Amino acid sequence: MTETDRGAEEAAVLAAADSLITAFGHHDVERYFAAFRPHASFVFHTHPERLDSVGAYRNLWRHGERDSGFRVIDCRSSNRRVDVYGTCAVFTHDVVTTVENTDGPRARVQTATSERETIVFARSGGGWLAVHEHLSGRLGLR
Repeated sequence: MTETDRGAEEAAVLAAADSLITAFGHHDVERYFAAFRPHASFVFHTHPERLDSVGAYRNLWRHGERDSGFRVIDCRSSNRRVDVYGTCAVFTHDVVTTVENTDGPRARVQTATSERETIVFARSGGGWLAVHEHLSGRLGLR
């Protein structure tokens, strides 16, 4: 692969990552989950077990919306890196996410968290879809 080809592949993965992050940051649930293959897996430091499909993650998401009024308000990405390995790619970044939840009968509370995230992409047709997402807390940061 030439440097030009590598640059084009990295740009395509970065575009897929940006689309996923933007959808998440706008609480665009359909567009966010459409960025993953159906059997993608998810590991979150805030959840005790691995989620083995988009369906499992959607259920967890809906539960949060229903039970605590969960809503993503913003998502900012920095310190980004893309590594392409043939038909797979690894995207890593630091992420600050602001969410809103219900605290009590009517009070809405916004919380910002600082985390690190790895998203593994696989080539799919003419583009890239996420096949794994791993979110880790940042020590000493909130």
